[in-house]
Amino acid sequence: MSEVNVAPPESAQTGKTEAVRVEALTPATEAEWDAFVASRPGASHYHRSGWGRVIHEAFRQRPLYRIARSNAGIEGVLPLVAFANPVFGRYLVSVPFLNRGGLLTATDRARDALLEDARALVAETRSTFCELRHVEGVDPDLPARETKVSMSMAVDCEEEELWKAIGAKVRNLVRKAEKGGLTVREGNPVTELDRFYDVFARNMRDLGTPVYDRAFFREIFREFPEDARLTLVEAEGKVVAAAGICVAGPALTEIHWAASRREFLRQSPNMLLYWEAISHAARQGVKEFCFGRSTKGSGPYRFKKQWGAVATRLRWEYLLPEGGSLPGLNPDNPKFRLAVGLWKKLPLPLTRLLGPPIVRHLP
Repeated sequence: MSEVNVAPPESAQTGKTEAVRVEALTPATEAEWDAFVASRPGASHYHRSGWGRVIHEAFRQRPLYRIARSNAGIEGVLPLVAFANPVFGRYLVSVPFLNRGGLLTATDRARDALLEDARALVAETRSTFCELRHVEGVDPDLPARETKVSMSMAVDCEEEELWKAIGAKVRNLVRKAEKGGLTVREGNPVTELDRFYDVFARNMRDLGTPVYDRAFFREIFREFPEDARLTLVEAEGKVVAAAGICVAGPALTEIHWAASRREFLRQSPNMLLYWEAISHAARQGVKEFCFGRSTKGSGPYRFKKQWGAVATRLRWEYLLPEGGSLPGLNPDNPKFRLAVGLWKKLPLPLTRLLGPPIVRHLP
């Protein structure tokens, strides 16, 4: 195993300020990249190099992962993915299809070098924007959107204490699911991914949103077999209620993709699903459980808040070409309202056929 060298903010040995240069990630530097990510406060699982492979294999989009390096080692990373389509245009995103990403740096000069390099990539790829999905922004002067919040709760306690903390109303709904005969268990992603996907695809159609190709989830489990977890909620052995996928890091576990069949909502399968995911995170010694991003005041926001989740405003920052404006490529854009309504009315098999080619361009 080769030794991985992670740079300190400055070269303490020489006292000299070394030049920092930006280079592309290669297979030979992936271990060094991931070691840097693991060493940095504020890093997320989604900064790991393997997500570039997942996105390329599942969506055929082009990773442009960038490293800021001095002679001492890596001082910063920026995982970018380039999109190009005649209908949706050209743009760069860090990290698409996920809630977190953006710059991760140990020094100001690495931040500045990576921002300068990203601006050059915007011009080189003729992109209309570069979106950096930060939790906390890196530059208050950058144009930004702060319309979404990340919902999370502390789980660094014993399971019994956590059970009390979620409150009587939530506990009663979890018990209701159990008394109604629903059971929850860990699924096998090799043999049972289709069972999850059947529930997920139907739910996405009902929401008016194109569904990901199942290859996306297959690639996640292939790339991160120790960090991704499939959970199934069943009635009499059939997945008729809910399913979910968690991605775990040492400090934070996030449930990303969850779905419930509407005809079973009165039995509270989603409550059983989330309690199992939350309590599992606590048993694993994780400090924080994240419910994903929401629009403040929305139905999903209220669902997450009832568990005791606290909102953290996300700051997605943008690099724009001269004269450029903030993008409107998201489902909340009013101009997509008609399309959402029409999509809800399409037959499910048709949405499973048409959805993946569309959504691969909607990060």
